[in-house]
Amino acid sequence: MEKDKRILPGAHCDLHFDDTVTRWDEAIPLGNGQMGALIWGPSDGLRFSLDRGDIWDTTPYPGIDSEEFTYSNMVQLAKEGKVDEIRRIFDGPYNHPLPTKLPAGKLIFDLGKGQNVVSHLELARAEARLTIGGTRLCCFLSAESKAGFLKLDKAPEEFRFHIENPPFSIKGEGGQADAVTNSVQTSSISLLAYEKPEICDDGDVRWFVQKIRNDFSYGIFARQKRTSAGTEIAFYAASSRDGADWKERTLRLLDEALSEGYDKAFEAHCAWWAGFWQQSSVTLPDKLFEARWYLTQYYLGCCSRKGFYPMPLQGLWTADDGLLPPWKGDYHLDLNIQLTYYSYLKANHLAEGECFLDYLWDMRECAQNFARSFYNAGGLCLPSTMTITGVPLGGWAMYSFSPTNQLWLCQLFERHYHFTGDEKFGRERAYPYLKGTAEFILSLLEERDGFLYLPVSSSPEIHDDELEAFVTPNSNYDLALMRYLFWALEQLSAELGTGEEARWSGVLSKLPELAVNKDKVLMISPDECLTESHRHFSHAMGIHPLRLLDPDDTAQREIIDATIHDLEKLGTEYWVGFSFTWMAELYAIQGRGNAAAEKLRQLWLYICSQNGFCLNGDYQDHGLTSFKYRPFTLETNFCAADALQEMLVRSEGGRLELFPAIPTSWQKERTGFGSFLAGDGLRVSAECEKGEITRLVLDPCKDTCVRLKADQGLQALFAGTGAVCENGWLVLSLTGGKPLVLTAGQ
Repeated sequence: MEKDKRILPGAHCDLHFDDTVTRWDEAIPLGNGQMGALIWGPSDGLRFSLDRGDIWDTTPYPGIDSEEFTYSNMVQLAKEGKVDEIRRIFDGPYNHPLPTKLPAGKLIFDLGKGQNVVSHLELARAEARLTIGGTRLCCFLSAESKAGFLKLDKAPEEFRFHIENPPFSIKGEGGQADAVTNSVQTSSISLLAYEKPEICDDGDVRWFVQKIRNDFSYGIFARQKRTSAGTEIAFYAASSRDGADWKERTLRLLDEALSEGYDKAFEAHCAWWAGFWQQSSVTLPDKLFEARWYLTQYYLGCCSRKGFYPMPLQGLWTADDGLLPPWKGDYHLDLNIQLTYYSYLKANHLAEGECFLDYLWDMRECAQNFARSFYNAGGLCLPSTMTITGVPLGGWAMYSFSPTNQLWLCQLFERHYHFTGDEKFGRERAYPYLKGTAEFILSLLEERDGFLYLPVSSSPEIHDDELEAFVTPNSNYDLALMRYLFWALEQLSAELGTGEEARWSGVLSKLPELAVNKDKVLMISPDECLTESHRHFSHAMGIHPLRLLDPDDTAQREIIDATIHDLEKLGTEYWVGFSFTWMAELYAIQGRGNAAAEKLRQLWLYICSQNGFCLNGDYQDHGLTSFKYRPFTLETNFCAADALQEMLVRSEGGRLELFPAIPTSWQKERTGFGSFLAGDGLRVSAECEKGEITRLVLDPCKDTCVRLKADQGLQALFAGTGAVCENGWLVLSLTGGKPLVLTAGQ
């Protein structure tokens, strides 16, 4: 993709609803990295449900400070078979309302009773436009100032709006912060009791401030002005984390926003989004796939910005249904957040992905403290379910306190380094983070018969929270992550010249091989196979996402194929949203484009809401899974985008393969992608039609060597470039800053 070519998502990618949206999880979503909004509801109660990344009640559950809340105690109880005690100590805290993420509140507009609300979201400019009778309403959340802007044309004379805080109880008048709740089908937010909020309704200025703890308060502020064309409103969700004078600063921000005006502020906002869309693109024959890819990139731009908190489970769109958010809206570091931040690299949205890496880096002291206090270990380990400040939340102990989940976080650092080719990042961030994690996991391992084992092992989320969930060490989940970590450290050490390759290869040699049964299927553990449908393919981590097994190696390909075939036989009865996308990833690795596309299509049509949000269950009852619920989380959307990108280009181990898994129907028409990041800072754009590559652009940021699979007429395309064919791979040296542009017939 040429840098001067303007790339924006087309109108077919926009969201458009002809009828009034009646549910929060079907709403028009807006976001600017700090504040999010969901627009929905009837004309006389049109809601702008607001969220902000740092609005949490982080009050810890008292049990996590007890002497029995330790890894050694969990191990001992597991060996003694005392599963009820494990549930009481480690799962019990998660079944209480606090800590939890909180919704911010909402703006509510009365634009007349009984009017239909037509809603439209233009992705290219991140602007919502609504038509309510004769009134036109436009809104955006500024990518620059972070304030929200709203304007109404021809508002009715009786037009009014108000700000509503969440329906917390008032201290002394109700609320049960020690009540038992449920992580999925959650309880009323009125379980939480706080001081009565401060409220201001002074003509054109409205706000409320809610005190949550002595060290934290937040509020929603809005200011309006009448113009010759109608009414403009500026609004902002603010918190005490903005500084000591946060309320005064917010009021000044709104004054400045209204002085600038909607149209002027919108210009800067559009410029930011135009730059965002320039980073990468796709052109697909199936417009559903193209639209969903762009919508997912939009989610990323809305919810993840460098300098702000990364996305938790629901990003910046916490539930507005009077209930606590599903799974507390927390940071689930045992799959969900990893998948959420897996697709940004290939899509070349580096700043948005660095938001999470910066957060993990800044949380090192917290990770050290938790490793020491819970595991009695050195090094780095964050809780697998945690608050924004790293407070452990508990949960099913086998997974919420599985030490190897921390190793999955390491892959995000390693892949960022290898995709960008940024040696400074590799030396100063990736290698130290992986090494700190290695020091942690090594302190837990026990050596028996020359091999290293964890004291207890598990495979998310096999056997739920039953005693059987503690499987024979090492599970393939734990083992794959450990083998990955020490392999990655060996590679990084050699590339960065740290001189520690022998140390890491020595550890790697003491880890058993992945367990495979007689049919060459990856097992759960050395003595157990997967025998029923299950949502989490934790036993198959070695195939994806860790890529320990190479599909180009004959023996390893047999294991890949057998394991995927076994998953097919077991069926989808107990799958959730991310299962479909994980399977699409596996099919893409196999090169099975039709199968990968079908799983993505099922997800987008039957498990996602009208606004694209993954609701995790077969809530429309199409017979896909036995889960019929609809709790919204974001990780599946991003995993789907990554699976689609894997269908378009494979770039692992220094090798590049173009269009390795596109559906048969796409091969007859033009299919392409622009400026995908493919490793070592190389940006790749390609187009194919009728099974042949018609255009290819290789744009390296530094001197690099490319190994490209020599199929689809590529040898003819590379004639005269100096490329050499070695065992089916085209090898070519590229000079940094000098793109190579190849077009068929030229």
